[in-house]
Amino acid sequence: MKRFPFKTCRAALFALLLSVGLSANAHALDKGDKAADFTLPGKAGMVKLSDKAESVIYLDFWASWCGPCRQSFPWMNQMQAKYKAKGFQVLAVNLDTKTDDAIKFLAQVPANFTVAFDSKGQTPRVYGVKGMPTSYLINRNGKVLWQHVGFRPADKEELEKQIQAALGGK
Repeated sequence: MKRFPFKTCRAALFALLLSVGLSANAHALDKGDKAADFTLPGKAGMVKLSDKAESVIYLDFWASWCGPCRQSFPWMNQMQAKYKAKGFQVLAVNLDTKTDDAIKFLAQVPANFTVAFDSKGQTPRVYGVKGMPTSYLINRNGKVLWQHVGFRPADKEELEKQIQAALGGK
């Protein structure tokens, strides 16, 4: 008898709990809304969104089991390097229930940007995350400019145009 892989079962359960928990959310953040502040543990200490208030933020919610998330990391590294001097920062919030799973992922797929961990899933509920990955572009005034669910290589050009526009066409 073939056993059902535990990791697959855990990923499916997490996705189900995420979708059920988030469907109860009365209000997801929309374009023009003030981005909800949060403080979470990170790779190098506590991470607070409002500490990055002078930057345009690409806020990405991800999980180690998410294939499109794995594809997005090299692109986010490129965007961080390309636009950092213009006031752009990537902030990626991991939603794995076990932070060790995220640490293992990051050993294989490095992040040259800020990573925070929300193993309790409180932040995605506030933001109304509906899939993996979900990204928000936040302007220097803390307002949500847009939300994007998923990541495909074909998305890269449009996402970068949105970043450039948020930076004032720089």
